Formats: sequence, C-alpha cells, structure tokens
Amino acid sequence: MDIKYIDDMTANFAGKKVLVRFDFNVPLDENLQITDTTRIDNSLPTIKYLLEKGTDKLIIMSHFGRPKGERVDKYSLEPVAKYLAEKLDSEVILTESALDSGINTLLNLSTPKIILLENLRFHPEEEANDAEFAKALAKYGDVLVEDAFGTAHRKHASTYGIIEYFRNKSFGGFLLKKEIEALDKIVKNPVKPFVAIIGGAKVSDKIKIISRLITNVDAMIIGGAMAYPFLKAKGHTIGKSLCSDEDVSLAKQILNSPSGKVKIKLPVDHLVADNLKGKAQYCETADIPPDKMGLDIGEKTIQIFENTLKDAKTILWNGPMGLFEKPAFAKGTLSIAHMVADLDAFSLVGGGDSVAAIKKSGVSDKISHISTGGGASLKYIEEGKLPGINALKFGV
Repeated sequence: MDIKYIDDMTANFAGKKVLVRFDFNVPLDENLQITDTTRIDNSLPTIKYLLEKGTDKLIIMSHFGRPKGERVDKYSLEPVAKYLAEKLDSEVILTESALDSGINTLLNLSTPKIILLENLRFHPEEEANDAEFAKALAKYGDVLVEDAFGTAHRKHASTYGIIEYFRNKSFGGFLLKKEIEALDKIVKNPVKPFVAIIGGAKVSDKIKIISRLITNVDAMIIGGAMAYPFLKAKGHTIGKSLCSDEDVSLAKQILNSPSGKVKIKLPVDHLVADNLKGKAQYCETADIPPDKMGLDIGEKTIQIFENTLKDAKTILWNGPMGLFEKPAFAKGTLSIAHMVADLDAFSLVGGGDSVAAIKKSGVSDKISHISTGGGASLKYIEEGKLPGINALKFGV
C-alpha cells in the first residue's frame, strides 16, 4: 500500500482543519536567533499548498530540542513562529502549550488561519507515545498531514500514535514525498555503479548501514575517524587516533566478509597532528606514528577516492573525511564534495556533519538530494521502512 500525499486526487482540504506535523528542530545562537532555517524553509511548499487549497485552519505541530518533558523557555517555538509569520506574510499564533484550553476557541474564530502548537516535547507523553495525548492532539484536526521526515523513525505520539485517529484521513507532505523518493533511489535498484562514502566517528553507530550496503555497492569509501578502526583491524598503526576495541572488532568482521575484502577503500596517507589543536603534518603512509592522531585524509588518498568515484552513477555520502571544521584539515572533505558535485550521478547526502560540509564547500545546489533527517535517513536505508512511514501506509 502506497502513502497518499497531499497532491493525491482524492485529497480535499477545503474548509477543513488540517493538523500538520513538521520537524522544526533548528539550531539557535545564544541570542535565540535561528542560525539555519533549512528545515523551516523545507516546510513552506506544504504549508502554502494547504492554504491555497482552502484550508480553514492550519494547526502546526513540532518538537524542538530535548526539554525532557517539561517547559524550558529556551526550547520555545517562539523564534519559529516569528520566522514563519515573516515568510508567509501571515499571522501565526503560538499557543501557551500543545494542550492549551484556549486552542478550541482559536479553532472557531475566522482568524488567524495558522496556529503553531508550543513544543510537543514540553509534555513527556509525546516521546512516550501516550494514547491519550495523541487523542487530545487529534481532536484539533479533521485531517492529518505528516511532513516530519526527520522524526519518522520515532514512535512518538505526534508521528505515530496519532495516525490511529485519522484512518483514511492522513497524508504525507511534500518533504516526506521528496525524501522517500530520493532514498528509494538508494534502497531500491540503485543505478550502477553505486558508491557509498562513509565517514564520521563510531563504527558501532553505523555497523547496520555498512553491513546493509556492503553487498549492494560496487565500492565503499571509508574515511574520517571511521577509517581508523578499519586500518587497525588490517594491522596498521593509528597512533592516538580515536578508536575503540569494539569498533576494531566490528571493522574486522566487515573486512573479513566476502564483499568487505574487495569493495572497501581505505586511506593510504593522512594529515596528522599532536592533538586536536595541533599543527597539520603530512604522514605519507597508512601507518600513523605513535605520538600523532589522524585528522584528515592525504593527497594520495584523495586521488584514490576520486578515481573510485569517477564512474559512479549513484552516490550515498554520510560522514566527513576529517576534522573539516578546521581549515587545516578540511581539504579531504571539501575535495570529495566538489568531486561528487561535478559527477553525472544521483547523489544523496545525509547526516548533520555531511550536510554542513556540503554547505561549507558551496556545492549544495549541485547535489541531487540533501536529506533533512540524518537518523531517519540511515534507518530507512538500513531497513527500507520507518515506523512513521509504515503507520501512514498501513495504520497503527
């Protein structure tokens, strides 16, 4: 059974109260100003479409941060409400809480059109997938739209439990549609050659996705801190580089698999330093001296990785090649970013650090799809499904 999206022929929003779930978990600076509006901007096509279709009221839900089930002012959605009002040129009312007694009064007034419920995670019932909380939220709307891909892997009240109360009246939004269509190009019959680029820190965090991908890809590039357990498992010295015994053991399992033996590409040289604040030095072999730590891939490795990528038609990238936040250790990550951007291939980038690296390299517009949900993207690639997606398809 397929998800029905809001542009489905059978969808009718005219005169309806539409309850819609987004992921507005955006970063703020110390002055509570939004520093990256991407997640809100990605919601605008869905919001505008629903308003154009004659929605009576748009009741917006989101979480923000980790307030642990109680009201914490710094996690208020007030900055989001202000930004939405500005972008939509329309009044956006932020409620006192998601269960504010005045919400029903607002729903019966002709204006405002848009109501933003205060942070759902101010209520412990949200993350507990509490049925009564889900039911209380459901009463606000005639129709439900789920467009929070970034939390679709969570069984929470607003992303999962609530769907029970909207049988045949729940739809996916445009962001959800865009994310799933892009991820399906990775999960279902990717165009070959298919190359995965895996970076980041812990092998244990990505063991499932590596194990899932290794049999499907034509090559797997492993760089960044992810590479050091693999290098150690192959008998190389890694100096003071970040690495746990558990990760080395997991890396050994992958390297000993039939696919792992032939498909994995690892660094052959590095940029190293005495510590995270140290000066960059070149290490011309795969072996890192005892008093150094690896912080970026070297020039020879960049060439090998670029040669591996040059004929690719499908590319998945998750995790940087080094400590790219520091200019001295950014070359590996930025070089790969430019290479991926210039190829005639479908490219999908997911994971906060990878997305930040793509933005830093200035090639965002040349990447086929930049996923807004790092954890959700990985889970979908690992399993081909997510609780929130399955609930939309089949019910709770």
